[in-house]
Amino acid sequence: MKKAWSASSPVKSETPSSKRCRLADSPGTTSPAGKDIADILESIDKRLSSFDVRLSLVEILHREFKSFIPEAAGEDAETTVKSFIKTHLKLPEDTVKNIAFDRVHRISPMWAATGRPRPIVAKFGHFKQKEQVKSRGRELKGTDFSVNDQFPKEILERRRVLFPIRRGFIQKGSRAVIAVDRLYVDGQLYRDPGITPWLY
Repeated sequence: MKKAWSASSPVKSETPSSKRCRLADSPGTTSPAGKDIADILESIDKRLSSFDVRLSLVEILHREFKSFIPEAAGEDAETTVKSFIKTHLKLPEDTVKNIAFDRVHRISPMWAATGRPRPIVAKFGHFKQKEQVKSRGRELKGTDFSVNDQFPKEILERRRVLFPIRRGFIQKGSRAVIAVDRLYVDGQLYRDPGITPWLY
């Protein structure tokens, strides 16, 4: 993964931020303890403001995403996927025409309620064609799209455990890659009984 934008009323309402500012200006905050409280409140206020900005950005991106691949009732999901592969992954039209799918469908029945395009799952008929499409994922850098393998719930849970660990190694300058439910750091399999018990 909304609030709609609308013209605001000229009446000025009091926000939690303004209340905190008024508290910070009260005589009781002149003591060292009061100053500490005022500093904490100011820090919280700044974080909340930053959070509001991020929420606005997410809303804008969501609107842009909806305009890229709108979902229509009665659509042909396979045609949508092939069009996406040709347009966004930039594979030649002749190559795209020859891609065979066993099944293509959108997941989750919630589209009618939310209006958000649902993800599409495509089961390729040939492994090499699947890998060819996945290898073009770099073309999606900087967009709201991604191409990923679909994993069972158990594997997804394991991957969620590994992602922050991978991020930590990368921040330290190591090369860290997740393959299904295994983390490789500088070419070596990461194992820890308390974190990756499925490897034991």
